[in-house]
Amino acid sequence: MAIALTEEQQELSAAVEGFVARYASRTRADLDSFAAGERPDHWRALVAQGLHAVHLPESHGGQGGGLGDLAVVLDAVGRGLLPGPFVPTVLTSAVVSRTPEGPARDDLLDLLVRGAMAALVQPGSNLTATPSAGGWVLGGQSAPVLGLLAADVLVVGAETGSGTVWLRLDPDADGVERVAEEGVDLTRDIGRLYLDEVAVPAGAELGELADVRHLVTALSAAETAGVMSWCVRSVVEYAQVREQFGRPIGSFQAVKHKTARLFVAAELAAAAAWDAVRSLDQDADQQRLAVGSAAVVALGRAVDACLEAVTLFGGIGFTWEHDVHLYWRRAMSLAALTGPPGTWLADLGEAALDHRRSASVVLADEDSDFRRAIGATIDTALDLPEDGNARRRFLADAGLISPHWPAPYGLGATPAQQLTIAEEFARRSYTPPSTVIGEWAMPTILAHGTPEQAERFAGPTLRGELVWCQLFSEPGAGSDLAGLSTKAVKVDGGWRLDGQKVWNSGAHQADWGICLARTDPDAPKHKGISYFLVDMRADGVDVRPLRQATGASEFNEVFLTGVFVPDDGVVGAPGDGWRLTMTTLGNERTSISSTLGSRDEEPLRDLITKNLYAGSRSDAIAALGRTAAYGNALGALTLRETLRRLAGQQPGAGASVAKVASAQLHRDAADQTFALGGPEAAVRSGGPADVARLELGAPAQLIGGGTVEIQLNVIAERVLKLPRG
Repeated sequence: MAIALTEEQQELSAAVEGFVARYASRTRADLDSFAAGERPDHWRALVAQGLHAVHLPESHGGQGGGLGDLAVVLDAVGRGLLPGPFVPTVLTSAVVSRTPEGPARDDLLDLLVRGAMAALVQPGSNLTATPSAGGWVLGGQSAPVLGLLAADVLVVGAETGSGTVWLRLDPDADGVERVAEEGVDLTRDIGRLYLDEVAVPAGAELGELADVRHLVTALSAAETAGVMSWCVRSVVEYAQVREQFGRPIGSFQAVKHKTARLFVAAELAAAAAWDAVRSLDQDADQQRLAVGSAAVVALGRAVDACLEAVTLFGGIGFTWEHDVHLYWRRAMSLAALTGPPGTWLADLGEAALDHRRSASVVLADEDSDFRRAIGATIDTALDLPEDGNARRRFLADAGLISPHWPAPYGLGATPAQQLTIAEEFARRSYTPPSTVIGEWAMPTILAHGTPEQAERFAGPTLRGELVWCQLFSEPGAGSDLAGLSTKAVKVDGGWRLDGQKVWNSGAHQADWGICLARTDPDAPKHKGISYFLVDMRADGVDVRPLRQATGASEFNEVFLTGVFVPDDGVVGAPGDGWRLTMTTLGNERTSISSTLGSRDEEPLRDLITKNLYAGSRSDAIAALGRTAAYGNALGALTLRETLRRLAGQQPGAGASVAKVASAQLHRDAADQTFALGGPEAAVRSGGPADVARLELGAPAQLIGGGTVEIQLNVIAERVLKLPRG
């Protein structure tokens, strides 16, 4: 639950957390001095360590890092609740560092690196700048400004009538008044700036600035992610030791699920904040998408997340003595200062109408020859006829259908190469064919099967000549998969299978199925299970489509009555099926998580662009904005998992988090799409859009691949280490 990805960033994060922890014990004792804007005791040590200048250029005495490094620091600062003017100062210096080079910028950066405290007064306040013979005359009153009282120097954005001018302002100049306000955040000062005919010399201009609002919001989201991370960590520690009814409260499922959902929210916030910061070096539309998403998913969610933490602590969490209300207050302050959520939703929704968030990243030591070769191969494929199977056969033979599979079926592509391949397909707006269930079945066969099995099934699967289904779930063994009762009895030359499977996607169209059956009824629950390859046209296989609430029949129940499977249809050793199943389920959940999210925007986008929605356009745009925000955060989460693998790190909790988050996103998007349908949502055909389709189909996402509740248990017990019930 940290923004830090690389080993260096993780070390930086740990160093900042350690620094903050050394001074945290005095926070409550010094609340009055923080509110008054007094220089905190830790400031000298903070400056000596250079924590305030990690993002500033070395030419001015800074550490030479980027905004990504500053985001790591802010994340750790939020987690430790560092008091005082640090955040207002680094936000100001980050803004100044991105202004055009010039004497005013250089002098100010030198001052800030030496340890001056600063505050940023953003445009939108009632501050005006009028040209004068010697420069500018400022007047008006600001909105609340964080760190105003502590600041040694101010950077002010004032309206000129034709735009915004950014000026360095001495807070002690004639006509400048700083008035303290009682802040929600007790650990930092806040006030209003009053300017009465304040003369500012012409040399104080800082030049044109990029979108300061995006920069400040992205970095504020990073601090917010740290606040949410602290909530999760503290709640987990409490739930592990606090007892009720003779048991740790973390063993109760209600607490498990609330804590796991809090963790999911924190992980999405960290991913969205990270993505927002990296977007600051991209074009304006990409910034609107990423920063808007962080404003919704991090800043817009943090207050409620902190409230959830309060309730998980119970009565003690609602006392003045418990620190959770200090974090809650900081989340409230950050959310308020970055603007109303509705404004962000509106801007994000408008951006999402015509643009998609890019997952493109710049990789160190990229193999440009590999990229060119992949691009040329895809171009050759696209020159082939789209009808028929020629294009797919060519891509399969080139190893580009499932490039992560080992040669000769794939390329044995590394995570970096997989990212390159995906980008090259995306550049050409072409989605490569999928093997669907084959993406879950074949990796297991390739990893645990015989060479003959791999040769028999891999090529035809890639070319689309074989279609797979999964015969795992049973009427009495859904989420409790190991509770299956289908039996496999050894007979001459193979095995005889008898049992019933259910919820089998595409079984009515499948050529082969991967099937779990119990070969040793006396073995423990997770033992004595074997992994079979079943010919779906074999005698005794009876596929019966299940008609869903949608009216379609995508799922099936499958009856196996005396079905013969030869010995070469067993993958691995008899009794080793559960271990193999973990390979399959791992691929299944990763596959589901990596494809859900972004497509939930399409029905909303379609309703808006075709003017098919009921009600106001602003409601429709806000619905698209909210869906895009969580879809973008999910995409960022998946991208971060890929980058972890590129760095040689172990996979995180991303797959389980994404499964829960994508299911909730799909449900919310379906609800919003249906609501926007208005009276037309009452009809399925003949109307302008079948908006009921998503609502009726939501259970497939909420149940498929393991129910959300099961995934919450997995997160609570395996990731957060809460005790089992």
